Amino acid sequence: MRSNSKQNNNLTFNELCYELLLKIPKGRVTSYKAIAQALNCKAYQAVGNAMNQNPNPVSVPCHRVVNSDGRLGGYAFGSNHKIELLTKEGIVIQDGKIIDFDHVFFDFID
Repeated sequence: MRSNSKQNNNLTFNELCYELLLKIPKGRVTSYKAIAQALNCKAYQAVGNAMNQNPNPVSVPCHRVVNSDGRLGGYAFGSNHKIELLTKEGIVIQDGKIIDFDHVFFDFID
């Protein structure tokens, strides 16, 4: 894990993922890979599982997590709902992929 003086070492992997989600502003997206890298691991699938198990999808915006190539990836409430939420935030999606992905991508390392 990257050192962070505010980080609680007693958090589960999923909770650490959810803390990172809270940093992603509206109108931006990140990837499963970027979250895993921010947690200093390569557990991309575990990040996806954490997103699927998100107990607070309204306040913890797991819909902002997509594949590293800009494809939408899964969503517990269905891809149409994910598209709807992202579109409301100003993300443009065409054929299941985010347009201008590099421009709206949020990287935790920046």
